[in-house]
This record gives sequence, structure tokens and C-alpha cells, in this order.
Amino acid sequence: MSVENRTRAVREGEELDVLKLKAYLEAQWGRPIGDLEIEQFPGGYSNLTYLVRIDEQDYVLRRPPFGSKVKRAHDMGREFRVLSALSAHRDWAPEPVAHSDDPDVLGAEFYLMKKVDGVILRRKPPEDLDEPMARRLSETLLDTLVDMHSLDPADVGLGDLGRPEGYVERQVEGWIKRYGKSATDQIDDMNRVAEWLRKETPASGPGVIIHNDYKFDNVVYDSPAFGRIVGVLDWEMATCGDALMDLGTSLSYWVEAGDLEGLKNLSFGPTAQPGMFTRQELAERYAEKTGRDVSGILFYFAFGLYKTAVVLQQIYYRYQQGLTKDERFAGLIFGVRLLAQSAQRAIDRGHISST
Repeated sequence: MSVENRTRAVREGEELDVLKLKAYLEAQWGRPIGDLEIEQFPGGYSNLTYLVRIDEQDYVLRRPPFGSKVKRAHDMGREFRVLSALSAHRDWAPEPVAHSDDPDVLGAEFYLMKKVDGVILRRKPPEDLDEPMARRLSETLLDTLVDMHSLDPADVGLGDLGRPEGYVERQVEGWIKRYGKSATDQIDDMNRVAEWLRKETPASGPGVIIHNDYKFDNVVYDSPAFGRIVGVLDWEMATCGDALMDLGTSLSYWVEAGDLEGLKNLSFGPTAQPGMFTRQELAERYAEKTGRDVSGILFYFAFGLYKTAVVLQQIYYRYQQGLTKDERFAGLIFGVRLLAQSAQRAIDRGHISST
């Protein structure tokens, strides 16, 4: 089944100190706690996520990967702050309950939140996926993003989060620099796309709350009927910035039937199934719901592909340097090439469609 939220035993080398965690939580909560059990969620290539069961109550703990030196890419404090604010205003924002930036507890900053019960849609489609369900999945994912972008940052206590002015230009330059620091192979498409992005960078739009990693496996549905999103996860890259940058990132995760064959192995959900919206249809629905002009969506889509390629490159670099032994990372360089090729292909065609 593709609808899952299962855990497994903690991977070797990623164990948490149960006694230190228990002592810290007892001090924070001002009460003794009973049994504390830890399992690990197997997915994800960035931050590590654990299921923590305390007195039969389930929580989720997030911390940076072991060996990572990229502090800003794994900002647990930011994620804790954003969720603390949003959970008071939206049901789809999980409620955080503890946070620590003391490395003596678990070796790195971390936070704990209440677990959201529901199902997560992975790459393989549900067995009963038909066209009406596919349309509902497309609509609910897009409409929750619209709801997120409708929030006034100041009204929810996040008015000082990020720097919206000049956001797009900073993002372009920042991700190009990140790639330069982590590059391991000569990939000409990455350089060509970077040059195009610099040349075509638009002015930044007004600042809204953006997730920056919004896709199917970062949302929790209420049931296998997929009628409602009850949780949006993984807020480590959230900020206040241009809404179209967020939309472009989501579109870059949306693989269509006509895309490069290898790209389908990188999809985050059954986005190429019959009945699912195309990227263009998602953009048009977004424009209809928000009133925003999406005529320049090609730039934001190409940037999303480039940024995702850099994320994979950074993880692959860690693997190449021996900072992680996780063999899932060994083939990520092929993903970097595919994403760069896809971005250049879209630029050459002049649109975000796969046909």
C-alpha cells in the first residue's frame, strides 16, 4: 500500500539517548514520565524523524542528520517557532510540545510535537485510485497551499520571519553558491540553468508564509479516502517570501506522464496517474483561487527543479565525504542530472508542461 506512516527499529548510528531525553522532558514538563520507547520513520533524506511513545501517547521527534555541518539547512528552532505560531490558527499545523538547542541532550538541536494521526500518500498509488479520487487529491493538496498563503504573517505572530524584500534574488544566488560548495561531478545543465535563472530573476512579490517543501509525502490525510489534509509536516525551510517560489517548488515535485522516464523514480506521489492535474492545471487553479498572476511560472518551476537538484547534491556530497553511510544516497547524483536536464528542457520549450 502507498498510504503509510509506519516505523521501524532505529537505524544503526542514528540512536538517541533514551535516558537523557527522558530526563530532559521530565524537567521541561515538571512531572515524571513512565516508559519511553523510540522507533524511526524510514523515509526522508534530510532531517531524522522518530516516533516517541511516552505513557502510550505518541509524539514525533525531529533532529538534524548525524554529521551534518549545514546548520541553517536543519534549523529545528525555526521549525519549532513556526509550528508554535501556526498551530494556534490552523488545524493542519502540528502542535509542538518541547524544544532543545542544548547538544548535551541528544547531540544536536531537536523538537518534539504531537503526532498527527492519519495516512501519508507515498509514490505508489492507492489500489483504488480512480479519476475522481485523483482529482480530489490534486485539489486538496493545492487548496491547502492556497490556505497557507492566505495567512497574514503578522496576524499569526510571524511578521518578523524571513526577509521578503529581495527574497527571489537571494534564493537564486544562495542556491547557486550552495551547489558550488557541494559539486562533485561536472553537470553542464546545472551551470546553464543557473545562468538562465540569474538572467530571468523577477522582482520579489509580497511576503507570505511559505513552506518551501510542500508535496504529498509532507502532508497527512484524515483517511484513505483522502478527503481532507489534517497535517502539514517538515517546516524546516519555512519563511516569509514570494508565494510563487513555494508554488514553483511544489510543481517541481509534480512528475507528469510525459516527463523524462528516470524522473518518475523521484516523484513524491502518484502525480502522473490518470485524473491527476497537470502542472499547468495546478498553476491555473492557484491563479483562480488567489488572484495571483502565474504567467511567469516557468521561472519558478525551473528554480524549483534546480533547488531540488542542489538538495540532492548536498546529500550526495555528505555520502561522498563519508559523513553518512546510508546507501540510499549512493545514486542521488543521477537524480541531480535528471532534475537539471528537466529544468533545461522546460526552459528550451518555454513552458512547464511535459508535452
